[in-house]
Amino acid sequence: MLALASVLCPPTDASATEPGGAPERAVTQSPPQSSDAIHYRVVIDAPGEFTDVIRNSVDLVRWQSYADMTEDLLDRLAHDAIDQAREAVSTLGYFTPAIDIEVDRKTDPITVTLLVKPGQPTRISDVSIVVTGPAANDGGAGAQAVADLIRDWGLPKGAIFRQSAWDSAKVRAVATLVASPYAAAKIVSSEARIDPAIREGVLNVTIDSGPAFRVGHLEITGLSRYSESLVRNYNTIKPGDPYSAAALDQYLRRLNGTGYFASAQAAIDADPSKAEDATIKVALIEAPIKTFESGVGYSTDTEFRINASYRNVDINGRGLQLYTDARIETLSQSASIRFVQPPGPDGWVDSVLMKWEHTNLNQLITQTATAGVRRAGIEEHDQWQYGAQFIDDSLRPTGAEKSSSHALYFDVQRVWRRVDDLVAPTRGWILDGQTGIGVPGVSTRGFARVTARFGYWYPIGSDYQLSARLEAGGVLGASRQEVPSTLLFRTGGDTSVRGYAFESLGIKDGEATVPGRYYVVGSLEATRWINQTWGIATFIDTGNAFDEISTPALVVGYGVGARVRTPIGPFRFDIAYGQQSRQVRLHFSVGLAF
Repeated sequence: MLALASVLCPPTDASATEPGGAPERAVTQSPPQSSDAIHYRVVIDAPGEFTDVIRNSVDLVRWQSYADMTEDLLDRLAHDAIDQAREAVSTLGYFTPAIDIEVDRKTDPITVTLLVKPGQPTRISDVSIVVTGPAANDGGAGAQAVADLIRDWGLPKGAIFRQSAWDSAKVRAVATLVASPYAAAKIVSSEARIDPAIREGVLNVTIDSGPAFRVGHLEITGLSRYSESLVRNYNTIKPGDPYSAAALDQYLRRLNGTGYFASAQAAIDADPSKAEDATIKVALIEAPIKTFESGVGYSTDTEFRINASYRNVDINGRGLQLYTDARIETLSQSASIRFVQPPGPDGWVDSVLMKWEHTNLNQLITQTATAGVRRAGIEEHDQWQYGAQFIDDSLRPTGAEKSSSHALYFDVQRVWRRVDDLVAPTRGWILDGQTGIGVPGVSTRGFARVTARFGYWYPIGSDYQLSARLEAGGVLGASRQEVPSTLLFRTGGDTSVRGYAFESLGIKDGEATVPGRYYVVGSLEATRWINQTWGIATFIDTGNAFDEISTPALVVGYGVGARVRTPIGPFRFDIAYGQQSRQVRLHFSVGLAF
C-alpha cells in the first residue's frame, strides 16, 4: 500500500486493506510509545458515497483509538492520508479529486478534517471483449454463451469506472462461459487503461474458452442407505452430452427436492485433458427418513389454517415414500395420503393418492373424495403426465338443490417449459395442456375435459420485468350437471383474478356460486425491481367461469403490489380493486403463479 502501512499496524484486529478490498500482509512492528500522548478525532468532509471507502482505507481514521499517539505520528498519518484517500476515491472512478487536511489543535481532542472533493468521474469510452478458442465459432452453445457474456457485460460504455464493477464484470463474463460446454474457460489478459486528463477509460479483456466438455460418468459419494441407481435415475444428462451448468443445476434441484437428501452438490472435473469424457462428481448427505411438521398460518383465499404432515421417505428399504397431510382452514378442510415410488431407469415417477376435502366457499359447501394413480416424467422442460382417478363429489348450494356425482377420470398432460429458471423465471414461456375423459357407464355422466395454460416472461433492461398469463378450459358434454365439481371451473383469488374473493367467480345457483363448464383467465403484470430482492408491480387481471361460450361476461381487477425474491419463488403482496365487485382486496401468495 503506502509507506505508512509498511511500518505501522493499526491497533485493531483488522489488517490494512487496499482500496479495492484486498488484504495486505499483516505487519507486527508497533510505533514508538511516548508519555506525551495526544488524542484526536477525524471528520470526513466528503459526499456520502465516498465516506465508507475513505474510512476503511485511510490509516489516519483507523488509528484514532491508539492510546500512545504522538504529535510526530499524527503528522505522518495526516501526510499519508492525502495519498490514501486519493487511492480510495479512485476505486470509485474519480481519479482527479481535490484532497486537503485541516488540523485544529485548539479542540480537545484534536479535530482533524479530511476534505475530499471528488471532481468529475472517469467513464468507459470503449470496451473490447475477445474470446479465443473453439467457443468463438462453434455455432452452438459456446457461441450463445459468448453472445450472452457480451450482452450482459457489467461495465458498458458510458458507465463510471469502478474497481469493484470491473472485477465483478470479469468474474461474471468467465462464469457465463464456464456454464456452457467450455467449463475450463479463463481470462488470459485484462487491462483497464485510464486517462485521468480526459476522464476516460478503455477496457480490454481476452478470455480463452478452452475445449468443449462432454459429460462422462457420475462419481457419487455420501450414500449409505440408498443405492447409486436411485441417484442416477433422477439424472437426465446422458454420457456424451455437451456439458451444461443449467442442466447440472436442475439435476441437483431434483435430488434436493426428493426428500432423500439434506444436501446435494455436484461439479464437473474441469481438466482440459479429460474434456471428451469429463467426470461429474456428486456429493450427497442423506436426510432423516421420518419428518413431522405442523404449523399455523393465514391466506387471503382460505383464511386461518392449522396443518400437520408426516413424511417417511423409505418405508420399504427401497425408497418408497409415504406422505400424509391434514389441514383445517376456516373455509376448507382436507386430509390426504400419498405413496411415491422413486423413478426407474426409464425416468418415470409413479404415485398413488387418496384425498378427502370439504369446502365452504361463497355459499357453496362441497365434499369430495378422490383416489387415483399418476405417472410423471422427471424431465421438467418437456414433461408428460398420465393419470386415472375415481372422484365422488357432493354439492350443497345455499338456496338451491343439493346434488352428487362421481366419475372415473383418465387424463394426459403435457408441459413445455422454456424459461431461464423453473422456480422464478425472468425470461421465456411455459405451456401446459391437459385433456381427459369421464368414462361413460362408470361415471354419472360421460364427458371430455380440456385445459390450457400459457405464461410468458420478458425482462426490459435490468430493472423492469413484464409477465403475462392466459388460461382457458372447458368440459364438453350435454350439461355440467352430474360432473364432479373438482373438474368444473370457478376462479377469482390470489393467483387468478385479483380483486375478487377466492373462487367467487362462476355460476349463480340460488345464493351460491357454483362451478361452470368453461373458464378463461388473463393477466398482465409489470414489475420495477428496486434492487436484487425488492420490487413494485402493477397488474390487470380479467376472467370468469361460465356455462355458455357465447356469454363469457368477463370481469376485471387491477392494482399494485410488492414483490420479494425468495428461494421458493417470488412472494407477492397485492392490493387489488375489482371493477365489477367494487371492492378492494388484499392478496398474498408465494411461488410461481401458474
